[in-house]
Amino acid sequence: MKQEILSTESKIMIAGVDEVGRGPLAGPVVAAAVILDPLNPIEGLTDSKALTEKKREKFDVIIKEKALAWALGRAEVEEIDAINILQASLLAMQRAIEALAIKPEHVLVDGNRLPVLPCSGEAIIKGDLTVPAISAASIIAKVARDEEMRKMDEVFPGYGLAKHKGYPTKAHISALAELGVTAQHRRSFGPVKKLI
Repeated sequence: MKQEILSTESKIMIAGVDEVGRGPLAGPVVAAAVILDPLNPIEGLTDSKALTEKKREKFDVIIKEKALAWALGRAEVEEIDAINILQASLLAMQRAIEALAIKPEHVLVDGNRLPVLPCSGEAIIKGDLTVPAISAASIIAKVARDEEMRKMDEVFPGYGLAKHKGYPTKAHISALAELGVTAQHRRSFGPVKKLI
């Protein structure tokens, strides 16, 4: 399947799409869409979770330099609480695709669900490991969200957001119990809902 995708990629404009931030208790869900240049491949792309922070940041720069187009999309905490995390993730992906400077002819999405698309698309489970354009999207989305969580940590000190990026670690849950719920916490998520 990987071979088919790669050979198709050289003929038409294919965007890879992925999101990060479905599991955290705080912050937005961020998606990215990337159209790679088949004539200027990037070696070593893989799922952002398999890379160190330093490697992700290096790739982030390379992807933005070499890609034909890239864009970010997001769904805010209020949207996550209003429509649920799955729908918010799909909305963030849709926004990333719509923000691309080049309109894709086909979209490859990590996972098993497709957002609303302006063209044909395919959901690929573990696509972030096997499809370079999806790997690239997972990397730039992760770098963008991590940076945002570091900034959020300065606004809401004491929660450890820069360290755990909003995920439900023991330290985060005990900080929530001690300091209370911020405007950036997802009220529809169990550990937060319990404290309201």
